[in-house]
Amino acid sequence: MAAGSSAVTGPAAHTLVIERIFDAPRELVFKAWNEPKHLVRWLGPQGFTGTIIKMDARPGGGYRFHMRSAEGIEYWQQGVYREVVAPARFVRTCAWADAYGNPTGPETLMTVTFEEHDGKTKLTFQQVFESTAARDAHRSGTASALDRLAEYLATIE
Repeated sequence: MAAGSSAVTGPAAHTLVIERIFDAPRELVFKAWNEPKHLVRWLGPQGFTGTIIKMDARPGGGYRFHMRSAEGIEYWQQGVYREVVAPARFVRTCAWADAYGNPTGPETLMTVTFEEHDGKTKLTFQQVFESTAARDAHRSGTASALDRLAEYLATIE
């Protein structure tokens, strides 16, 4: 990802927003997103396996993930953390890439917030895409990954 590149900041219509309540403490849900030992257990939609190639969850730190579908299709995602405020929120850029780290699509901006909610955690996921079509194409995969997160959290409480 080129230094100084700017993320897509399209209109609200291009923003995917998903809210979920997780039956787990806020600190744990935050760690599940920002610590490789946790993230690797639920990275990607149902049926996917994930590998954390690089993850430096601090402002300016980069990440690179590899995911493989049940059918063997490979995906790489990479970006840079812009903000990390434990355990309340993080903001990072996201771009799909090839196996060599060359971006294959536009860079987007993801913001995830974590709020206390009656002993549970309210998570709000927001990602700004370049179009409503791109937003809609990511909705089911993101929702499926969040389902996996809920399943994983239930195993470590």
